[in-house]
Amino acid sequence: MKLSLTDYISITIHQTDLKLTSCVKAMLAPFNLAPEQNLIMMLLWEKDGLTQNEIAEKLDKDKTNITRMLASLEQKGFIKRSMSSNDRRFLHVYLTEEGNKLGDKIIPITESFHRSVVSGITDKELQEVNRILLKIRQNVK
Repeated sequence: MKLSLTDYISITIHQTDLKLTSCVKAMLAPFNLAPEQNLIMMLLWEKDGLTQNEIAEKLDKDKTNITRMLASLEQKGFIKRSMSSNDRRFLHVYLTEEGNKLGDKIIPITESFHRSVVSGITDKELQEVNRILLKIRQNVK
């Protein structure tokens, strides 16, 4: 039996991601921040001083893309990179004063967006969605 377009879960996930990303992009535009750059900033607002490798690993992105995004964030004055004093192979990423101040504006926006996205969805349902999405990611590895 041939599947119809609406039967493919990957298409539904993709369409959902496009819609979410479009909304986030519009919310972040006034702050000169792209959605993927915001993911890096969110990690640093949570724990400043991560290495580039840790960021790449946490976001499941290749190191080349992370390096490019970090260069852009550094150029905008939101972060600074410095060599590890213990091991010169590692670059640590730190928020600048401007990057910290940006968090005061962006974090409430992302929290409000999260609340609107999960509105009407129970904690149990969210746990199930996360469990299923993790299983899907594992299936395509």
